Amino acid sequence: MESAENAENAEVLVKPPTLTASDRLAAKKRFRTQRRLSTMKNKVLRNAQWATLKKEKRKVKKEGQKQRKKEAEALGDKAPPKQIPRTIENTREADITTVDRDDEEVTFDITHDEYESYFSKTYVPKILITSSDNPHSKTIHFIRELTKIFPSSECQWRKRSSVKKMIQSAKEKDYTDVVVINEDRRVPNGMLVSHLPDGPTAYFKISNVKLTKDMKYKNIIKEFTTHRPEVILNNFQTRLGQAVSRMLASLFHYDPQFKGRRAVTFHNQRDYIFFRHHRYEFKSQKRAALRELGPRFTLRLKWLQKGTFDTIEGDYEWIIAGKRHEMETSRRRFFL
Repeated sequence: MESAENAENAEVLVKPPTLTASDRLAAKKRFRTQRRLSTMKNKVLRNAQWATLKKEKRKVKKEGQKQRKKEAEALGDKAPPKQIPRTIENTREADITTVDRDDEEVTFDITHDEYESYFSKTYVPKILITSSDNPHSKTIHFIRELTKIFPSSECQWRKRSSVKKMIQSAKEKDYTDVVVINEDRRVPNGMLVSHLPDGPTAYFKISNVKLTKDMKYKNIIKEFTTHRPEVILNNFQTRLGQAVSRMLASLFHYDPQFKGRRAVTFHNQRDYIFFRHHRYEFKSQKRAALRELGPRFTLRLKWLQKGTFDTIEGDYEWIIAGKRHEMETSRRRFFL
């Protein structure tokens, strides 16, 4: 019986493709060229030869992909599994704070936080959006587009009022969240989010801001509707990531209007949170088309604080401390 099973397994296994003499010769040639380029002092010639070498590598890679595809089609069900590329994301270091969905105690701690009443649908979010003093045109346009993305949000200007006074005034007017957009060199560069009345508060660095008018398609602003969007939160794996995702989710209404076919996405990758805003359209039962409405931007968490905004006596849950990359002991260590 064992010999028969081994014979069947031997038929299923596929031998890896062996390199021919010409393939080995070409690989050696590319290796020698790459070593020669590292010592070449003429920048123009070095760049030209480097571009040629990259083109050859792409060609070899494409031929290998075609060959594997042909082998898979010929073998059918006996084909080897598709290769998964090894990336920094899928080889991240294990973190003790990674959330296990099967752990009831951890799930209880996450769900019973400051946002428990929101997820219990006991109130509707009401958001105040403002900026730093004397905002410039790009920041103003960015804030106006945020008011169209966040349902039940209002835009008011600071008028040289401090953040603490503004938060106190927002509490009296029954706002549930305050969002402050900061700018540097006439470009938005930071976002403060404070949940009312008892916090928490988080500060994000904003980068790669692209407004709706700068998107590929023209007149997209006319496609903005008042329908409440669907919210997609992707790849938040740790306790800190779950806290941040719940904070971002609470800025939107918990009951989306599917008739509008709008979806906003917060995708976490290597601790960078990418925001995208799409409108989808079903072409068939199995296929849908996406149209990006904008704006798009990237968030990077700088600190998370208990309670409302207080940089002097506030209790920080998490903060990037010290010099740049001091906390990043490894390229494969992530906090969200």
